[in-house]
Amino acid sequence: MLLEMKNIAVNYGKINAIRNISIAVPEGKIVTIIGGNGAGKTTTLRAMSGMLPITTGEITFDGKRIDGQPANKVVAHGIAHVPEGRRIFPGMTVEENLRTGAFLRRDKDAVENDLEDVFRRFPRLRERRTQRAQTMSGGEQQMLAIGRALMSKPRLLLMDEPSMGLAPVIVEEIAQIIEEINANGLSVVLVEQNAELALELADYAYVLETGNAALEGPAHELHDNEHVRAAYLGV
Repeated sequence: MLLEMKNIAVNYGKINAIRNISIAVPEGKIVTIIGGNGAGKTTTLRAMSGMLPITTGEITFDGKRIDGQPANKVVAHGIAHVPEGRRIFPGMTVEENLRTGAFLRRDKDAVENDLEDVFRRFPRLRERRTQRAQTMSGGEQQMLAIGRALMSKPRLLLMDEPSMGLAPVIVEEIAQIIEEINANGLSVVLVEQNAELALELADYAYVLETGNAALEGPAHELHDNEHVRAAYLGV
């Protein structure tokens, strides 16, 4: 497994946000985490990326323990996080935002090549490379957030609610982007309230409910699960 979380718990003060969560991410696959508001999805991603300390358990990446390390060290290992709400730098230009994703890298020539790759993948970002990020549409800002994460040259991409607040046509475009980057060998952990979309994209899925892993299995099997269909697919 590329990444494994084993019996993870995270507390906010005295409140248990997630309890005894175990998640495995195979190399080259898309794993999705679905669940309702407050289920612990974002907390789980933030624990993976070192943005939140874990209370118990362990996290390994490529066979090495990474729990307890700060977020910048986790990025250096090869994990990039596209946070909920995009969290771009609004006053900076598109290109400046993208270059922040490569802040830890020292391979300058490769950074320039990767910047060009991002512009090829997202032509609208090339068109707006000198434009301030705050003036862009929600869909364009989401593309920028993904591009910034790709600039760190990750092996694992964590994506938190990439379709949130976007028009259906843009959601389809984002879904295609996720499929394309995964087809190029990048592993993905996708947190998504649009359960239909998430289960269509993913190879394997986990369902979180009130901080616990209630269900897991191949995504196509969970798509047909009666509880999942009633609770998350509206069927």
